[in-house]
Amino acid sequence: MKHLLIIPLILYAAMVFAQPQFPQPSTDETGFVSIFDGTLKDWEGDPVYWSLDNGELVGTITPETIVKHNTFIIWRGGTPSDFELKVDVKVSEKGNSGINYRSVEFEKYRLRGYQMDIDGPNQWSGQNYEEQGRRFLALRGQISRKEDGKDVEAIGTVGDKDALTAFIKPNDWNEYHIIAKGDVMVHMINGHVMSIVIDNDEENKTRSGLIGVQVHVGPPMEIRYKNFRLKELTPDK
Repeated sequence: MKHLLIIPLILYAAMVFAQPQFPQPSTDETGFVSIFDGTLKDWEGDPVYWSLDNGELVGTITPETIVKHNTFIIWRGGTPSDFELKVDVKVSEKGNSGINYRSVEFEKYRLRGYQMDIDGPNQWSGQNYEEQGRRFLALRGQISRKEDGKDVEAIGTVGDKDALTAFIKPNDWNEYHIIAKGDVMVHMINGHVMSIVIDNDEENKTRSGLIGVQVHVGPPMEIRYKNFRLKELTPDK
């Protein structure tokens, strides 16, 4: 009887360890290049909402400039496929923003695609949300998978959502880090993994596209970015 019980355990272990190998976080800066030099070179957005301050990229909404839809400032320097992106972010208490990648511009300064969420209350920060698309792909703490014609499925966890919030500094600078490698996307804040998505949805996924950062519909807010560093990776065969 004991031998009969061992067989299904071996099969289960084989299934678990056959999951894709996720990219691992690293503090190594080798291969990263700056894509923001403190000016608007290679960046384009609505000047009503985007400005520069002491070498920082600042998104601002005032009572006089409330937006009717989310708007982005877009990096025009390329359309990366497999890459790592690191950037330092500071958001106001009521701020709502995000870092889009592998995205398309469907109207002027509006992007559709994967987004690493950012918000002042840290309700959503670190999750993977597809702007103007399939919406929530992974909440903070989730490892999720999206297959053709199926709902997003949570298949594991990288930690408790509320416990992970403790690694995010309120009203201060935080390092946001995205790894996009093949169909796997990893979001990290301050070196801690916040969410992972495996996107096997052939009809809807994207493998390359624009990078941009957002000011969101809602109350007056401010979002600050600096130290954008990009490292392009060699796609898997």
